[in-house]
Amino acid sequence: MPEGPSIVILKEAAQPFVGKRIIEVAGNRKIDLQRIHGQTVQEFVSFGKQFLIRLENLTVRIHLLLFGTYRINERKETAPRLCLVFDNGEINFYGCSVNFIAADLDQLFDWSADVRSDSWDPQAAKIKIKHHPDMMVCDALLNQDIFAGSGNIIKNEVLYRIRVHPETLIGNLPDSKLAELITEARNYSFDFLRWKKQFELKKHWQAHTRKKCLRCDLPFSKRHLGKTNRRSFFCINCQVKY
Repeated sequence: MPEGPSIVILKEAAQPFVGKRIIEVAGNRKIDLQRIHGQTVQEFVSFGKQFLIRLENLTVRIHLLLFGTYRINERKETAPRLCLVFDNGEINFYGCSVNFIAADLDQLFDWSADVRSDSWDPQAAKIKIKHHPDMMVCDALLNQDIFAGSGNIIKNEVLYRIRVHPETLIGNLPDSKLAELITEARNYSFDFLRWKKQFELKKHWQAHTRKKCLRCDLPFSKRHLGKTNRRSFFCINCQVKY
């Protein structure tokens, strides 16, 4: 599943279409795509793992789900879920969900929850996370209401950085470690973005999909944990279960 920093890269790549009118629209979604034909792109917005195309009187919300992809000025052999053609190019989305939003975006989205946003509010994240003392930290880092944009890679890397076992309950986490968790969720998101742009993200993984702990030279544990049941890679020697 593409994580928040990957959606930021998509937003940046789509900038040439801002201010451009949609001259052709197609796709295999069972919604009236012709509603947006002829509309002009006001701006592209990223929120967590969601890509928002704000038009004149509505917004297109795209979520790339687990295996969604996009192509700019090129197409795959398979039919796109959504194809938007402009006079200076096109953008195609595959394997994603596509919906229309008519409401005010500020009423729907808590921008302070996006770990990559200038509006990110760590104090608000702390208040939200403390409302879930029985939640595992591995689930907390995937909770989009608290850490919008954080995904499984960020989860595994952050927990390894702060030396916390993924099954630790939020209520058992010392305040100092909770502060580290919140800080590093944002820090790693910026690292992720920088490394992704340099095409070297995987080279910097210290935990995700790794077989051995760099600190302890011991085999990593690999388990599907928490209510989210996502893959966790961790060291039982240096990552403490509080």
